[in-house]
Amino acid sequence: MNTLKTALLLTSLTLFLIFIGQYFGGRNGMVIALVIAVVMNFVSYFYSDKLALSMYRAQPATREQLPRVYSVVEQMTQRIGLPMPKIYVIPSDSPNAFATGRNPKHASVAVTQGILNLLNDEELAGVLAHELGHVRNRDILTSSIAATLAGAITILAHTGRFAMIFGGYGGRDRDRDGGGIAALFMLILAPIAATMIQLAVSRSREYEADATGAHMTGNPYALASALQKLDAYSKRLPLGATPSTAHLFIVQPLISGASFANLFSTHPPIAKRVERLLGRPSQTQP
Repeated sequence: MNTLKTALLLTSLTLFLIFIGQYFGGRNGMVIALVIAVVMNFVSYFYSDKLALSMYRAQPATREQLPRVYSVVEQMTQRIGLPMPKIYVIPSDSPNAFATGRNPKHASVAVTQGILNLLNDEELAGVLAHELGHVRNRDILTSSIAATLAGAITILAHTGRFAMIFGGYGGRDRDRDGGGIAALFMLILAPIAATMIQLAVSRSREYEADATGAHMTGNPYALASALQKLDAYSKRLPLGATPSTAHLFIVQPLISGASFANLFSTHPPIAKRVERLLGRPSQTQP
């Protein structure tokens, strides 16, 4: 299913770019758009994880630097038959984590310094099991590509905005007026499309990763406690994230910048996630 989602995302991007290319440039525009789409698909498939990691200044971590993380991840991957992912640390006091990569053999798990300081060993194991759940469920490629595509659509929206500013007010002919209308259309459509991509791959996959993580550890209470802590402390120390990558994280980060995507949440409510884990309504942390 995730392979199908990935194919649909890449195909949608290609068709979207070809349509825009044809509208603005005719046949030549279509050819240029197709070349751009091929390049973007290649980058999305092979480098979307590296782009996400670099965006948050994630650094490779050694066993000596993160012994707690390595110990948990090694035990779990050996138990469930997954390859050992690369481990990264994000230099931020805001507690959060995400997994990325194109398949289990090329997976990475990134944690912030803040999450290491906040959670006890059992809670940290629950979070890491959740991220390995994304790897095992093969969510990581879909979510990483979605981040890249959402970013690309946002760039198109900004391009449309500039086209409207510099080319849409002359009124010299219909083509110019049409360009302004098309730019306005892009300005409205692109943030919605980017948000829809994120919502399509985020909400159900978080529930599934929670369930997989709880099954791996055999301790849903630890993951539930971790989620409640992360939700509370990440609001006090927010991690600024772009709308195109917010869905990667285990809990919703602060979406930086004024964007239409701020109106949408890419994650299910923490209370609902805790309720599913424990089979009863969550209790608010003091």
